[in-house]
Formats: sequence, structure tokens, C-alpha cells
Amino acid sequence: MNYLLVIAHPDDEVLAAGASIHKFTSNGDTADICIMCTEASARAFRPEDKELSDDLNASNNILGVRRKYEGSFKNIEMNNEPHLHLVQFIEKAIMESQPDVVITHHPCDTNNDHLHTSMACQAAIRLFQRRPEVKPLSELWFAEVLSSTEWSVNSSMNRFTPNLFVEVGKDGIDSKIRALETYRGVMRPYPHPRSDKAIEGLAAYRGAQSGCDYAEAFECVFRRIVK
Repeated sequence: MNYLLVIAHPDDEVLAAGASIHKFTSNGDTADICIMCTEASARAFRPEDKELSDDLNASNNILGVRRKYEGSFKNIEMNNEPHLHLVQFIEKAIMESQPDVVITHHPCDTNNDHLHTSMACQAAIRLFQRRPEVKPLSELWFAEVLSSTEWSVNSSMNRFTPNLFVEVGKDGIDSKIRALETYRGVMRPYPHPRSDKAIEGLAAYRGAQSGCDYAEAFECVFRRIVK
């Protein structure tokens, strides 16, 4: 299986699915990431460009990511970018990665870039219907990004409702935390959601919710089974 994560910023791939990526790649599957705002210029405590690139590479090495596609859309300004440009960038990543499963942000998310990434990704996954050389997609998952997705204050939208759980075990959560710690200035003391304790606590809760030994949760919104 080949997985493609379409995310807004460096570190979102770890927060959304770091333990699952580690599990998939350890089992011989492949995982690529498509990052829309590689520079993340509006981030608090942001490192220099070279440092952020090094952090991204170090994190990807821990998780076993095969390939990354790096966009240059402006951080927290994706709402000013033509929707078509966002879609076309994701489509290029899909054409090269040829994923079976695409994972992206849930659209009911307080982070503006997460919303626009999700909407563009939802449009881009239809590419196989008009490009026969593109592998047909099997599944689309929405992920939760702790510190953003839980702030779904817009009650007019459907909130994140997981229906798919990946058991990752304590080793998987430890790998997720190690990958996140490679990003300078990202981790915070508890009770911040980007703390060791909060990350492990969410995985424990999702595991208990699904009868797993620690888990990451997703919402599968498209699934296609063919003969």
C-alpha cells in the first residue's frame, strides 16, 4: 500500500498520523507527504529555513517517509491563493506518488490553512477519473491534528467523527513523539496539546475507544472496492 499525506505545514504529518506512518513503513508500505506551506513563516518560535528543513528531514527519517513534495504557499494566507493552484499542486503529487490512500486534514478545523488544504485535496483526489495513467484512489481519510481539530467551534459544520482506528502501540507513540521533537519550538509543557503527555493521552483514549493498544483515529470518508 502507498499512503500520501496532504498537510498544510511541517509537523502536521506527525501530529496527524506520525505513529501510523511509522507502523506502515515498518511493515513495508510506503508513505509520502505533500506539504503546502513548507516555510511556515507565521509560526511562533520559527527556526531559520535551513533549520526547519533539517528538522523536517530528521522527522521524516524517524517515520520512514519515502518522498516529500514541498509547496511554497504562504502560511495562514492560503485563503488568498486561487483554489485551482492548490488543487493542481496536490494533483502533481498524486500523479507522482500514485497513492492507494490519501490522508488530509478534517475540514472543520480552526486553522485556516488546514481547511483550505482539505478542500483542495478533496477536489484533487478525483484526478484518476480523468487521467487514466493515475492509479485509482482506494480511500480518503480525514485526520485529527491535536491543537487544531478539537477547536471545531463552528457548530454549523460536522465535527471530526472517527470511524477508523490504527493500533500503534506504545512504541508507535514513542516514535511519534521523537519525530515531533525534531521540530524546534513545537513541543510545549503539559497541559498544552502538543506535549508528550497530551499526545500519549489522546492515543490512549483512542485506543480505549476502539479496543486497541494505543491508536490514532481517522475518519474514512471515501472507500472504493473493485473486483
